[in-house]
Amino acid sequence: MGIFSFTQSIAMDLGTANTIILCDDKIVVDEPSVVALDRRTEKMIAVGERAKLMYEKENPNIRTVRPLRDGVIADFNACEQMMRGLIKKVGKGRRLFTPSLRMVIGVPSGSTEVELRAVRDSAEHAGGRDVYLIFEPMAAAIGIGLDVEAPEGNMVVDIGGGSTEIAVISLGGIVCNNSIRVAGDDLTADIQEYMSRQHNVKISERMAERIKIHVGAALTDLGDEAPEDYIVHGPNRITALPMEVPVCYQEIAHCMEKSIAKIEMAILSALENTPPELYADIVNNGIYLAGGGALLRGLDKRLTDKINIPFHIAEDPLLSVAKGTGIALKNVDHFTFLMR
Repeated sequence: MGIFSFTQSIAMDLGTANTIILCDDKIVVDEPSVVALDRRTEKMIAVGERAKLMYEKENPNIRTVRPLRDGVIADFNACEQMMRGLIKKVGKGRRLFTPSLRMVIGVPSGSTEVELRAVRDSAEHAGGRDVYLIFEPMAAAIGIGLDVEAPEGNMVVDIGGGSTEIAVISLGGIVCNNSIRVAGDDLTADIQEYMSRQHNVKISERMAERIKIHVGAALTDLGDEAPEDYIVHGPNRITALPMEVPVCYQEIAHCMEKSIAKIEMAILSALENTPPELYADIVNNGIYLAGGGALLRGLDKRLTDKINIPFHIAEDPLLSVAKGTGIALKNVDHFTFLMR
């Protein structure tokens, strides 16, 4: 990237929890999708990791926002500012002027025309000249290393922060898909609600997220892989006195049961609509899990036992969609499934 480069190509996985940007095949930004704004002027104070540190700790003059909810833009202004702020972190080189951007962005496969338009508009306002959109399960499949243009069926389940995307892919297109708004954020909310109801302790969204990472599980029996109990600190809901509660993975698996069951049902529903020939391919190849939700302990085993088809966790589930958008960026003219 020299001083006189006129265009810059970037691939973006605009996620509910994290936003990842690739440039020249390298991950240059991997930060939480959070932005902190000044309440009076609506100017951006911080973005990404710095804004996440302010989240749920702000004073009345600061508003920290997660602009995406359920995989969709919920706050236009905040999303635009967040995209600008994160894109600025890419172009730190010495340049005489701002180059125009060519962007490929991953979007949920269940997005309506209005939601797609919202992403495109935000990208254009943030400096994008050529904006291409790619459905997240398609990007995840490319990132996992599947041949999406082959005449064979592959199924990808991408469990993100705001939505779970399930798609059967063949010949460079999505044959049938199911997108549900049950994902990582719902599991976090389940933990918050459970701690409040069962242990009478009030916890923040960030603490619930930490519990999910340390002792989150989809099975109540993990055998040798069982994590140690996690100590939760927080105020008592009634007396406001400090409490210390040890939480084990069985409790968390139990409290997340309903949300995981919804994901199971969505996978079964997508399989129900799959043509028989492609179904046979899926049984042979197995189903691929991507996204942060794929890291939930025991999830692949639980789904394999329930559905009788082997489930494989992608090599780097958090980065699958980002890697796929990066490959799509290099092959913009070749991939016909990119939406412009």
